[in-house]
Amino acid sequence: MEILIMQVSLFVLALMLGVELITKVPPTLHTPLMSGTNAISGIALVGAILAAGNADGGEIARWLGFVAVVLASINVVGGYMVTNRMLAMFKRKD
Repeated sequence: MEILIMQVSLFVLALMLGVELITKVPPTLHTPLMSGTNAISGIALVGAILAAGNADGGEIARWLGFVAVVLASINVVGGYMVTNRMLAMFKRKD
């Protein structure tokens, strides 16, 4: 039970930190910073995969890991799409 409480509290702290960091960035900088946040989301995705695959953490920890995998994957794919669109704006049109 202690492991579950520790994992849930770590998840909540990470969620609070992420929301705090994102809300401090002005909307005009969201697109240019998307490439940097993709790297951070990739690291979060690796951690989420490890959490989802951990057999010792319990059922709730695996489900939280699965939810984290889904959300981080959506963030990474969306980030790549936005970055690709942003880079396309700077290409020459012949």
